[in-house]
Amino acid sequence: MRILVDYRPALRQRSGVGEYVHQLARALADRHGDRVDVFTSSWQDRPAAADVADLGAAVRVVDRRIPVRWLAASWHRRGWPPVEWLTGRTYDVVHSPTPLLLPSQRAARVVTIHDLDFLAHPERTRAEMRHAYPALAAAHAAAADGVIVVSEHVAEKASRLLRIERERISVCPHGIPRWAPEPRVEPGNPGGRYILFLGTLEPRKNIDGLLAAYAALVSRRPDVPPLKLAGGAVAGAESWRDAIAAPPLAGRVVYHGYVRDSERQAVYAGARLLVLPSFDEGFGMPVVEAMSLGIPVVASTRGALPEVSGGAALLADPEDLTGISEAMERVLFDPVLARRMAEDGLRRSDDFSWARAAASTRVAYERAIQARRVRLGG
Repeated sequence: MRILVDYRPALRQRSGVGEYVHQLARALADRHGDRVDVFTSSWQDRPAAADVADLGAAVRVVDRRIPVRWLAASWHRRGWPPVEWLTGRTYDVVHSPTPLLLPSQRAARVVTIHDLDFLAHPERTRAEMRHAYPALAAAHAAAADGVIVVSEHVAEKASRLLRIERERISVCPHGIPRWAPEPRVEPGNPGGRYILFLGTLEPRKNIDGLLAAYAALVSRRPDVPPLKLAGGAVAGAESWRDAIAAPPLAGRVVYHGYVRDSERQAVYAGARLLVLPSFDEGFGMPVVEAMSLGIPVVASTRGALPEVSGGAALLADPEDLTGISEAMERVLFDPVLARRMAEDGLRRSDDFSWARAAASTRVAYERAIQARRVRLGG
């Protein structure tokens, strides 16, 4: 199969959608021996040499010096130019890891919808996600030959909110990274030095609520470990920056910043627990990543987090700050509970792999190719 995957979300930072597209492209080439091209474009940014090497020799990187905003506006609003003009190759399927299509002359067109928070809460989004996604997502999904989602939660929302026929939706969950065999942590990681939040620091992740819950925990238990916030921060993050610089959080909360792929395992390995109190998640990669390393997880009751954690996490409503605080306290000070949660998480994480994600995605591609043939009368 001749496959093109839009790699632009991974061009600057491999977090979230960027990690998804990188791991998927690599796994597709490794698993099935298909011809996989990844496409990038920017006037200034080039793919990182380490990322290109990690993709493997079987993946061809097509990199063009085209301004991001110009190409995005032309593709999404005009459906031009076809991607074949930019790559010099033809494809059986072209895959956009966002809800907006890649234009193609002949290939089946597939989109991935990671979440639909941008429809209900555009104020929690930024840039293209705020300006283009709400206006265009439904029309692009209707025109797509196949729609991939990363959880049953997103499948239900996509069917209901975008009016996509359920039979056109393929559920293809994420995988977990290829961790190094060492260092290993004891399940529950009693030697962990901090409470970890890992993810982009943005309004949807409920950082303000996490900080308030942690402050309440500090007031009850001054011996709690520090809180580490790990991830890139979006513009307008002044509220949490101000909060961690003032009492009672000053000196108790550490901002780590963006976590490079090479350091991610070590960041998890230093954690006593992971906490992800998001208002919405289409999947929640940090949950399964932490579980796969034996780290207990406190997560939100919202979005796909109950589905993905599969009963192995301690859940709290993101608006219940007392509930979040008490859940963290229980894991931190009950070693029996922490170990049991970690063991449950290890078993749950066995359900996720990028090889499995690639296999289910390839089935979605085959369905999309057939749907395009039917639509064109062939």
